[in-house]
Amino acid sequence: DHHSLSFSAIGAPTRQGKQSISTQETYDLSGDIYYNSYWGYQTLADGTRIKRNSRVQNTHMPVVILTHDWKIDDKSSLSSSVYATFGKSGQTALNWNDDKDPRPDYYKYLPSYYAATGDTVNEAILYNNWQTVDGRQVDWDQLYFANSKNLYTAKDVDGIAGNDVEGMRAKYIVENQWNNQICGGLGSTYNRKMDKLNITAGIYAQMQRNHYFKTLEDLLGAEFWLNVDQFAEQAFVDPNAAQNDLQNPNRLIRVGDVFGYNYYIMNTKAELFAQAEYSLNKFDFYAAAELSDKMFYREGLYQTGRFPDNSLGKSETHNFFNYAVKGGAIYKLSGRQFITVNGAYLTQAPSSRNAYVSPRTRDFVVSNLQNETIYTGDVNYILRYPKLKMRLTYYYTERKNAILLRQFYHEDYNAMVNYMMQGVNYLDQGIEFGIDATLFGGFSANAVAAYGQHLYNSRPTATISVDNSAEVLATDKLIYLQNYKVGGMPQSAYSVGLKYSGKKYWFAGANFNYYADIYLDPNPDRRTAEALEGYVDTDPQVSQMLDQ
Repeated sequence: DHHSLSFSAIGAPTRQGKQSISTQETYDLSGDIYYNSYWGYQTLADGTRIKRNSRVQNTHMPVVILTHDWKIDDKSSLSSSVYATFGKSGQTALNWNDDKDPRPDYYKYLPSYYAATGDTVNEAILYNNWQTVDGRQVDWDQLYFANSKNLYTAKDVDGIAGNDVEGMRAKYIVENQWNNQICGGLGSTYNRKMDKLNITAGIYAQMQRNHYFKTLEDLLGAEFWLNVDQFAEQAFVDPNAAQNDLQNPNRLIRVGDVFGYNYYIMNTKAELFAQAEYSLNKFDFYAAAELSDKMFYREGLYQTGRFPDNSLGKSETHNFFNYAVKGGAIYKLSGRQFITVNGAYLTQAPSSRNAYVSPRTRDFVVSNLQNETIYTGDVNYILRYPKLKMRLTYYYTERKNAILLRQFYHEDYNAMVNYMMQGVNYLDQGIEFGIDATLFGGFSANAVAAYGQHLYNSRPTATISVDNSAEVLATDKLIYLQNYKVGGMPQSAYSVGLKYSGKKYWFAGANFNYYADIYLDPNPDRRTAEALEGYVDTDPQVSQMLDQ
């Protein structure tokens, strides 16, 4: 009568072909606003041509939960749970070495690249090439052909002098980039109800290990791939610098083998929280507080040639103490109309994902790591009738001192570049309205409108470094990011729907959704004083550089 035990599990294996992000020029050239550069035709041995996507995501992350509920007495209860989630998440991608970039929308394959230099002949050739499907998609047959002609002798395989292996070395491969996760946690919440007071308190703890690594998915007709960094081969005199794994140098990689990078990120978190709610005839109040501690570190499984002293083994542990307070009130205009006010102040540890400068190669973190601070609040008007429900909300949130990481390939340095911005502030505010009404004969309707303002609210400073070396390209570079829109999300959204509910628990419905004002995230390097040197305010290029 006082105890119950429940167990639940859920899993959903998913395989999904991905969609590329392209420039306006590619949409115009292809005549297709859904242009996707990731796929192309491949000719099989029997002459059949199939569509093949180079970016395929495979995910399976089951979750299991065991919960114990204890009814201590009529006023008290304790609910405790343990859970685990585990599995794999990988995404394929093309990789290449000592040959042309296979991406069809690479900027040097676009007519605009030659138009900028006045080379009208090559501009016309590329324009005509883009008018055919094969000319604007991945050329799988060419990748197989290039691999079949690349006879190569790998020297000192596995670090053994004189152990030379001859065969077809892959110029192109399909690799699988994995982020496999093991996560476990436990939590316990105590609740006690009294006449006008309700007390809730609890603890929560979580440990999570993410394993980041690459495997070789397809050799595309070749016999092996070498576990070396092709960019480091070109940038360093020391041949050991190009080794991805100094403990297994010059290793031949075949299908299924791990290569490139291989490391763990460990995160643990513990929380203690309590909340009190007090009810009166016209008012309800609540107040809550939380204390938490978060820790993370990196554990490298490869000793890389670029950073032999900072890549293998467990790194320094980074620890952050945080706290949060929140409170709110409900004013009851009547039994069906309410005004609510909520507010909170909290600190938040930096994400391990953004803290490391280049976790694939080393354990360096952003200098002077600090907690973020968040102020947030909202005011709501709520209406509740049996056949009509409505809510109107104004919300305001400021997030300060965040880290923003951008990584991209830089041709001038022939390497990946890490663009670490510190002191990034965000401002989110807006109005939301929702209504749900029962009409007649089993029909109901709903509508939602959300109009928001989601902005960068500071001028952060950037540290720019090269992935393959300890070289720092810039420090404390001022980025004029303030008042630009946060990209990748709608600033406003709207929805209307109609639903019919049958008498025997079946239903059918339809919704129309509209999203507006979705911006691309601003390129930080174009919002700097250095980027605008040599221009005057009246130059049309200034607005092209700065407008989002």
